[in-house]
Amino acid sequence: MRIRAVVWDVDDTLFDYTSADRAGMRAHLPAEGLLGAFGTAERALARWKEATELHWGRFAAGEATFEGQRRDRVRTFLAAELSDAEADEWFRRYVGHYEAAWALFPDVLPALDALTAGYRHAVLSNSSLTVQDRKLRVLGVHDRFETILCAAELGVSKPEAAAFHAACTALGLPPGEVAYVGDHPEIDGRGAAEAGLLSVWIDRAGVCTVRDAPRGPRRIASLAELPAVLGADTRFGARSTFR
Repeated sequence: MRIRAVVWDVDDTLFDYTSADRAGMRAHLPAEGLLGAFGTAERALARWKEATELHWGRFAAGEATFEGQRRDRVRTFLAAELSDAEADEWFRRYVGHYEAAWALFPDVLPALDALTAGYRHAVLSNSSLTVQDRKLRVLGVHDRFETILCAAELGVSKPEAAAFHAACTALGLPPGEVAYVGDHPEIDGRGAAEAGLLSVWIDRAGVCTVRDAPRGPRRIASLAELPAVLGADTRFGARSTFR
């Protein structure tokens, strides 16, 4: 079955979220007078990452709202009881530094250009449409996608099959004619594969070996490999891209 559309994750797939988050927090800490409270910037960054993963996980599981997980990230990071307004203001100041570091990965535009003629494109993110719509506009790629779907508005998040199927429905295509590209081996990779899409997991950091890679998704190290994966795919018998 020929792949007719590519649905994309955003953070750490198209957009270098990890680098922007770290750069933003490195600038935010001294501006808030907090650098000394954690001993080193690396300790502070590690604590921020832990708080983000904890509360983002709660949001993905439907246990917190999008705004609530942001507030709880701040409270956990600071180990402080803050009002919603205080947490919102602290996060708003952090966002100013974070947004100053926004950038696409270098392989994104070449890959989108290479796939423009043959495929339709959409976005499915476990974030909020308010956040991702603006982000894609600032990064200059919003018009590349015919639809942008986010968990906060859908009411269901990856890796649930319903999230992937919502993207297929929006495109008017069956899952077998849609590829999904994302950076998380389970949430994106396994989730898309189990939902019946051609799952392409981008492992930029090379964190996974063939032995411990999840079953189902095709693994690539760069989006430069994606056109060949899509062009050669028959879902059965195509050349493996695992390394």
